[in-house]
Amino acid sequence: MSFHADEVPVHRPGGEGPGVSWPIPDGEASGRDGRTGAPLHAAYAHVYDIDRAPALPPAELTQLLGGKAANLVVMATELGLPVPPAFAITTTVCKTFLKDGWPDDLDAQLEAHVHRLAEQTGRRFGDPRDPLLVSVRSGAPISMPGMMDTILNLGLNETAARGLAALTGDPAFAADCLRRFREMYREIVGADPPDDPWAQLRSAVQAVFESWNSDRARAYRSHEHIPDDLGTAVTVQAMVFGNRGSDSGTGVLFTRNPATGEQALYGDVMFGAQGEDVVAGTHKPDSLSVLDERLPQAGVELRRYAATLERHYRDLCDIEFTIERGKVWMLQVRVGKRSPQAALRIAVEMAEDPSFPLTREEAVRRVAHHLVNPPRVFVREPGVTTLLTTGLPASPGVACGEIATTSEAAEIAANAGRPVILVRPETSPEDVRGMAKSAGILTSRGGLASHAAVVARGWGIPAVVGAAGVAVGEGEVTIAGRRLLAGERITIDGSSGEVYAGDVAGCSLIAPEAARLLGWADQLDIEIGPPESGSEVETAAAEPALAIVTDDEVVKVLLIKGVADTDQLALNLGCDPETVQAAMNQLGADGLVVAASGGHRLSADGKLRALAAFDADRERVGADRLVELLGSFHGLDLRMKDTVTAWQLRAGGDEPVFNDHSDATYDTQVLDRLAALHRDALAWMVPLSAALHRFGRYHVRLERSLSAARGGDQRYVASPRVDSYHSVWFELHEDLIRLVGRRRSDSEEEAAARG
Repeated sequence: MSFHADEVPVHRPGGEGPGVSWPIPDGEASGRDGRTGAPLHAAYAHVYDIDRAPALPPAELTQLLGGKAANLVVMATELGLPVPPAFAITTTVCKTFLKDGWPDDLDAQLEAHVHRLAEQTGRRFGDPRDPLLVSVRSGAPISMPGMMDTILNLGLNETAARGLAALTGDPAFAADCLRRFREMYREIVGADPPDDPWAQLRSAVQAVFESWNSDRARAYRSHEHIPDDLGTAVTVQAMVFGNRGSDSGTGVLFTRNPATGEQALYGDVMFGAQGEDVVAGTHKPDSLSVLDERLPQAGVELRRYAATLERHYRDLCDIEFTIERGKVWMLQVRVGKRSPQAALRIAVEMAEDPSFPLTREEAVRRVAHHLVNPPRVFVREPGVTTLLTTGLPASPGVACGEIATTSEAAEIAANAGRPVILVRPETSPEDVRGMAKSAGILTSRGGLASHAAVVARGWGIPAVVGAAGVAVGEGEVTIAGRRLLAGERITIDGSSGEVYAGDVAGCSLIAPEAARLLGWADQLDIEIGPPESGSEVETAAAEPALAIVTDDEVVKVLLIKGVADTDQLALNLGCDPETVQAAMNQLGADGLVVAASGGHRLSADGKLRALAAFDADRERVGADRLVELLGSFHGLDLRMKDTVTAWQLRAGGDEPVFNDHSDATYDTQVLDRLAALHRDALAWMVPLSAALHRFGRYHVRLERSLSAARGGDQRYVASPRVDSYHSVWFELHEDLIRLVGRRRSDSEEEAAARG
């Protein structure tokens, strides 16, 4: 509904932020409540209007009013965005209620603040002709999406619904609002709603408080390590309606893709619907691009508001909105959950954007916890696979496991040590326990902002949602006509939305954004801690594992490098120096390694052992295939030589001159060439990375070197004093030659003959 009547400006205490105009109905600006005659707008300890919130630091305000209301305060008073009037009952009241019961003075405070909403909207709570309707939502200090309970359209009864129908001229709309209210109230409060709106409100607030200790809320807090003593606030807000007709709707958007980090609005809109329809997963939404076609002005406004919020919070934002008759209303904003891979990409791109208010140091510190054990990108091994269906890629990563069709079954399988894919029509908060135990999640319904998608991204669990080809039965699923029993294995790819029969083997490679951020951390002297293994593991479940240092791995590296110390070997093997030292001690005792100037080298027996290990690798990959790979590498190697030459020497008349790196534009062009070569090299490396762990480690080292070079450290292009791009490339080439069973001189002669 539209708000109307004369407008007067109100300001947040302390003078912070611009004034925000709220309408006040004619004849009602006297400052006294029309029902009780009591003075309005007194300062209350338990309840605060969002446009009159206490002037506290953001963290303290969030602890008091909860994240939802605190962010409404920001949108309404600091940024001047269109927010329906609202007030918040503090977390202190919740804690008091859970300990001692309903506070004696809370009813009077609720009544006073509801009448303030009436002032602002021009409607009265319980008025049978023009009723004020409100939503009642929980709002903990720490975001708990989907965990707490919401009631919409509170204030309706049969009489008020008839008045609403007459007022709007739309009986179907009024009936839909009443139906929704009754369904939500019965589900959350557990009883039929009374006719008295004040009794409805008290019961709804009490239900939100009690839901803080529900099983599903406790499970979520336990998984997320959220303290149990925070309590939840309650936000009571004037309703706006997305179910008013074709020019109305509701939606959820992220300012960037929370699965991949791509800089584009990401989310859903549903026309003729109310807010819970979008996240429930029970209706099929439209993409935000449809909004630009149907309501272009609303689309423009929404994008402007989203950009404002992202720059204010300097982070990815998760936004809920409603459009009523073409007007956009902002209902909620919070810093959005995102996959670890998206977190890294967002941090890099925000910090590299000179117009965005985030420094490289802030970006690194924001995602430092992800850099200790960086996320990986799954590369499927070439071979025969059976694609069953495709859904929406909701949370990146690949997971393989046995099918479980209930949350309980998922818990049982996971507790027994068996990876499990939870397959559901859609998920709800009741599924949280099973979701937390699952390797992956697959749903047949729901969009990119559904419960399954949001929770999976927050926990870093691969997920595919909205796979319409999936039908879930009791103890079985049917996918594209193929019947699969619970316990049979499937693979889901949350990056592509693909669902496969059985296990799909491949390797997981460390995300390139992680390498860039680690390079920044080195330059800024930010301690991240040693990353877990950089090794890439051939696995059906595609889960990261610690590096396993075998004797064969060590002797192969020594054959390639000739001489290496413990730290160099640890870098190549993707493990800690202590692990390498233990392996070297054993190899020395076996007579395979001897001490040398600058480290260790292979003995004669050690060289024979290394050659035998390369023979085994050759048999594993296939000699003919390796010859083909070496031939295709030739073109990449020529580009590498040209690029390094261009980095070191510049054209200078008849003779090239040394590059003194005084021309930043020239150096950038060369680094761009190196980056393009890098992308092509990684694509070439896929079959080797899938078959042999150590080629994944080359990937990691090349990423780090390129990131450091692009970050301004010139040594990481070609200096032999560091683990430069050229140094790693040379070792990779040597490894490939050894795999084929040749010497470098043989390879260079063949290359010259081809060239």
